[in-house]
Amino acid sequence: MEDRITTGLYLELGDLDPDHYAMRRAPELLARPGVERVTWWENNVPGRTELPMAIDDGTLLGVAEVDASFAPPDPLPRTTARHFRLFSRPSQGILSGTPTTGLLVVWISPRSAEHVRALRDWGDFVHIRHIAAASIPGFTHVTPYENTAATDPRYMHFYELDSDDPEASYLGMARHMAKYFAGSHTEAFETWADWEAAGGQVIYCNTFRLLGASPARIGASGRPGTEP
Repeated sequence: MEDRITTGLYLELGDLDPDHYAMRRAPELLARPGVERVTWWENNVPGRTELPMAIDDGTLLGVAEVDASFAPPDPLPRTTARHFRLFSRPSQGILSGTPTTGLLVVWISPRSAEHVRALRDWGDFVHIRHIAAASIPGFTHVTPYENTAATDPRYMHFYELDSDDPEASYLGMARHMAKYFAGSHTEAFETWADWEAAGGQVIYCNTFRLLGASPARIGASGRPGTEP
């Protein structure tokens, strides 16, 4: 197990032009106090429908790696922006030493305040723990974050992948986990997969492929991806 050292992440999701983001928005973010690095990612499946989505999807995701001094800017028009800080429990998995070329971003919330503990325990000790233990091809590291604002989602599970095809790696997750649990109809597999039984609701979920990265400031964590 290795713990991610990035204190916070600021995410922007929308139908944004990649070239404009690279030339204008990324430098704007990098110039703000507390921003260590900016990366931008292409959505692999814009408008995915097989999972519940409580927010509008977008074609591009911007990710700013930030420290505790960061204050979010005004969001871009027609985008969803969220600022997350590290959750108190550590990330899980092993950084492979290869660049992070893909992401799986899961935003999840408890259905009510009474489900907060159960959902977080399921996420950390059941769902994420077994994904890390199963060594799913392409998956290297997953870090839990919590929203800095009192709005959905309450939490983010930030999966880093070194796969050339992040969507294919994601689609293979359930099949790989079924082998790990000796079947998809076992009680262990169903407990691992069922966020609703743990009192959760998925706000957003999708996979992304790396398009570009800004230079990292001196002292930055260098994740996700030590090199684009």
